[in-house]
Amino acid sequence: MNTVTPSEIAAVQTVADQTLSDEATQQAQAVLDKAQTTAAEDAPAVLRFIPLSRLRISRRNVRKTRTDSPEQLAESIARVGLLQNLIVIVDGEDYGVVGGRRRLQALRLLVKQKRLSMDQIIPCLEVPDDSAVTVSLTENVQREAMHPADQFEAFKALVNEGRPIEDIAADFGVTPLVVQRRLKLARVSPRLLADYRADQVTLEQLMALAITDDHTAQEAAYYEAPQWERDAIALRRRLTDTEVDASRSALTRFVGIENYTAAGGGLRRDLFAEQDSGVYLTDAGLLNRLAMAKLETVTAQIKTEGWKWVDAMPTLGYSELSAFRRAAQGEREPTARERKRIAKLEAEQARIEEALFAAEEAEDAAAAPLYEQGEQVGQALEALYASLLAYAPETMAQAGAIVTLDRDGDLVVHRGLVRPEDAKAATQAQKAVAGGEHDGTDGNADDDSAEGNGTKPGKTVSEKLARNLSAHRSAALQLELARKPDVTLVALTHRLALQVFYRGYGVQSLVQIEARQQGDLSRHAANLEGGKSVIEFDALRSAWRERLPAEAEELFESLLAYKRADLLALLAVCTAATLDAVTSSEHDRRADPLSRAVKLDMSAYWAASAENYFDHVSKGQILDAFKVFKPGEVNRVAGYKKAAMAAEAGQYAVAAKWLPAMLTVAD
Repeated sequence: MNTVTPSEIAAVQTVADQTLSDEATQQAQAVLDKAQTTAAEDAPAVLRFIPLSRLRISRRNVRKTRTDSPEQLAESIARVGLLQNLIVIVDGEDYGVVGGRRRLQALRLLVKQKRLSMDQIIPCLEVPDDSAVTVSLTENVQREAMHPADQFEAFKALVNEGRPIEDIAADFGVTPLVVQRRLKLARVSPRLLADYRADQVTLEQLMALAITDDHTAQEAAYYEAPQWERDAIALRRRLTDTEVDASRSALTRFVGIENYTAAGGGLRRDLFAEQDSGVYLTDAGLLNRLAMAKLETVTAQIKTEGWKWVDAMPTLGYSELSAFRRAAQGEREPTARERKRIAKLEAEQARIEEALFAAEEAEDAAAAPLYEQGEQVGQALEALYASLLAYAPETMAQAGAIVTLDRDGDLVVHRGLVRPEDAKAATQAQKAVAGGEHDGTDGNADDDSAEGNGTKPGKTVSEKLARNLSAHRSAALQLELARKPDVTLVALTHRLALQVFYRGYGVQSLVQIEARQQGDLSRHAANLEGGKSVIEFDALRSAWRERLPAEAEELFESLLAYKRADLLALLAVCTAATLDAVTSSEHDRRADPLSRAVKLDMSAYWAASAENYFDHVSKGQILDAFKVFKPGEVNRVAGYKKAAMAAEAGQYAVAAKWLPAMLTVAD
């Protein structure tokens, strides 16, 4: 019984009017009492108007679990009013709320915020005490949530009535962005909304399709796509395939969205994107022109250095760069000031090395800071030596430079590039400069950035240890890749794309792919045998060998009958078996992208110990590790002998799941 009779309304209004006389107030209360008494005799539930101060949450309320703060509901009540009465039972001199716990909490929150008085009259439905639990349970169970599509269209109706988005957001305790998102979904094709109501289209798919307001494009993207290409990512990609995703575009970062829009470029924003993603540039041609114009400015500056040619290329792949030879750099004579600086640094380096040797022999704690000082001096020397390298004018007259961008949109200049037609002349020029000592075929020169030459990082572990660690990483990557068919598909596609689009070469097979299984990784890491990754990957391969036909001639027909999920799982195992991430260089980061994709955590497969790591590195590196997993112990262990230091480091490293830099994934 949720209705209020006219006499009751009149009575409540009379009581609420503080300006009436006491006699009028008493008359109004009498009318209300009579109406409620009559209703109590005729019905099991009575509508009462009760001051907020007399309402308590009843122990018979079936909702026991704590819920979030009802701030949004409180805002709605403050703006729109209490649209549904509370359900109560008599509880001594007060009333216990058995239905409407969150509404009561919201009302109390408004009182706490001094936006409502405890004397506020609240409409309540009183039910008999013996039906309290039944009523409370019924109110919470026998109700159906509003379909999201109805919400979308209701918000649209409010806007069509002229309500500002900010007011609607305030009414429902949400942000304006939430309202804008629901309005965006309300504008999706009616056909798609109908299928959404029928659970034929998911909310994620609807959100992806809402990136455009063109109903024809929305329907074509969804209904003309195969069933397996209707996931949200594929739908969004299909609707934006001619546009530039700003979050992934180096050109956009280089040009800047502000400059692009100032030049008249259009934008499309995905309201459902997270953080800074979801911005698409609709005029890729304009973006390219702006990037080229900006690059040409830098090109003009580089030309003044004296190169034979300088080109601007917004994107430069490895295959394009490998078409050039690298001209050798010569080392110029240092200036008097530079010679003085070099001599000073070399003397300091010699002093530190001598002191470090003495400290290690004496097991002195003073060794720890000496390592850091030596590293700083070494870096300063390397930078100074690098600044002495330069291209001779004769070499520059036969070589050139390319101005391009890296993946982050930062400017990069590749200097000393020799075109094939200039190779002979460049070689002769370099021989003339070097007196025939160099032939100019050094292809290992570092790339130059806009700020100058980079320096090659020094070794911190031996090549043997690097191969050992990378073998463990290879085994772990094999297992993780075999478990993630979707990532495997990306890795395999990447391999194919490199061959097809980046001047790759094929082998003698119909599809020109060669699969060479990785050999025994234990030859690089004897302690790998019996490891978790090796055992589990071998089990995966064995299980598949049992499923596959015994004869190779029967394999193709057998695979034709496989489900797509099974094919992907088999593809993952086969691809993983070819993975080879073993390297002798600790600075080889080629495994990082794949490690990130499979979310590789090497601490699940390898733990540092004295035997497999700390015995094979210097005391300085052990102390550096202590600074990470036990910084408070550095001064104490700095005086230990190496064996004792390595053993203790192994114990702490296992507990902290510490990993050397080579087994971590660079950002």
